[in-house]
Amino acid sequence: MADAPRSRPAVLTSRVPRDGTERLLMVAAVAVAAYVVVFPFTQTRYPPLTDLPFHAAQASILRHYFDPRFHFQEQFTVHPLEVPYVSMYALGALFALVMPITTAVKLMAISMLALVPAGLAVLLHGMKKSPLWAISALGLTWCTITQWGFLSYMGATGLLAMSSGLGLLVVDRPTLTRKILLGISLVAIFFTHVYRFPFAVAGVLLSAWLVFPVTGRFSVLIRPLVPGALLFVLWLSIRPAALSPPVEKLGIHPERFGYVLEHLFGAYLPQEGFPATREGSTERVIAIYLLVLIVLAAAACVALYLARARAEPHRESATWEQRVGVFALLYAAGLFALYLTLPLAVGQWFFVYPREIVGVALFLLAAVPDLPSARMARIGIVAAAIAAVVPMASFVARRFREFDDNTADFRDILRATPPAPRLLYLIYTFAGSNKRASPFLHLPAWIQAEKGGALAFHFAQWGFYPVRYRPLSPNVPPPFAEGFEWNPQYFDVMRHGTWFDTFLVRHEIEPHELFDRDPTIHRVAHSGTWWLYRRESR
Repeated sequence: MADAPRSRPAVLTSRVPRDGTERLLMVAAVAVAAYVVVFPFTQTRYPPLTDLPFHAAQASILRHYFDPRFHFQEQFTVHPLEVPYVSMYALGALFALVMPITTAVKLMAISMLALVPAGLAVLLHGMKKSPLWAISALGLTWCTITQWGFLSYMGATGLLAMSSGLGLLVVDRPTLTRKILLGISLVAIFFTHVYRFPFAVAGVLLSAWLVFPVTGRFSVLIRPLVPGALLFVLWLSIRPAALSPPVEKLGIHPERFGYVLEHLFGAYLPQEGFPATREGSTERVIAIYLLVLIVLAAAACVALYLARARAEPHRESATWEQRVGVFALLYAAGLFALYLTLPLAVGQWFFVYPREIVGVALFLLAAVPDLPSARMARIGIVAAAIAAVVPMASFVARRFREFDDNTADFRDILRATPPAPRLLYLIYTFAGSNKRASPFLHLPAWIQAEKGGALAFHFAQWGFYPVRYRPLSPNVPPPFAEGFEWNPQYFDVMRHGTWFDTFLVRHEIEPHELFDRDPTIHRVAHSGTWWLYRRESR
């Protein structure tokens, strides 16, 4: 595929109006984005995202690795290239250099979530559309995947869209700055979620191939692709076994069409046995958001049809518009095919296929026609999109605030916990949150994040995180059976408790019978549903 001469100009100019209204709308969009992504985190000390406490612990391990008071170096080794899911933790560690770990982790999470609308905005810009439509993606930032705490995946999904947008910008006008930004985005994907890297490369190449009849450029992408590609090839040669599990049980599952909304926004859907929320229905908030997006997308399609009825667009412009739209639809279709075929678990990876639906939604939003050029129409669409996403953020903020009230007893018990404990925790009750993936499951990992020490259950034992247990070290906790964290009823103090000096139990009643067989263990604190026990010094 031959390229056109280097002097070829950009294929067409953006249709975004250059007036004061557009700048005002951009400022409003940024302000709304800040509210949607940031405000819920201000409502609680410990955000109720299921896996976030362990992400906090791993960021703290990087931050305090050489601090002997935390006892991290004697437990863990760090493998940023073998297991390159490191960018999120590196951000958390950098933030923690100048602020408490709880604040640093919130900023770390905010950074990952902000990449979703930012990535769509760059993709839209590359497609010659208004980045203002990226407001529509703000609702996705609080999807089920976020509520599980799969934040690096959310960040990588935003980077996926961003890299495709930058690829379009490069083939449109291959400046050095654009090439550098494309290369950086691909390297960032590699270090954020390595298995998204091939998808990012595919997106860049597919979009460039589709618009080649208009741009006449393709080889300008080679140099930006090289750094990430070299890293990926190197990683393939050194990746640990945990990152190359066999993918089994592939097949088409049409029944998953019925679970799309649940996998997008099912984290707070009502469950049997839980009371309805006091302040607005979950279903109503979700329905309003989706209905507004559908109406706005339809309005954009109608506006495009009317505009073409009045005046036939320039052939080159029409070809570009058609082909970038086809790209977004093809990419969304490819991700949806993965949603229908991938298994729920791959090795130790859980909730695999539902994650793809976020990327599907993001690229479908990119496929919506550009905002109409008429000033009032653009203002109306942006205002309606804002009205759709703000209630969702407010709803999440209320749930975060409720969780903060329900974890006041945990904050009390944390103050009574000694520095760097060898902590075994048992969660017998999940009361206090109506989320389907309980945020109490891993909550005690915040103790390691703030105070150091060791935990009975840890993500480090799985081998697919950059932080890994040090082999054969006596400072590493003994292994537990898979799923032990979900089944505390199997705890036996004489079998499981001998290595530990601190025990934390969440239970409705005092669980002293768990420790009666070991006379060296005594209760030292109690607050609400949390019971803290310590072993006498040996």
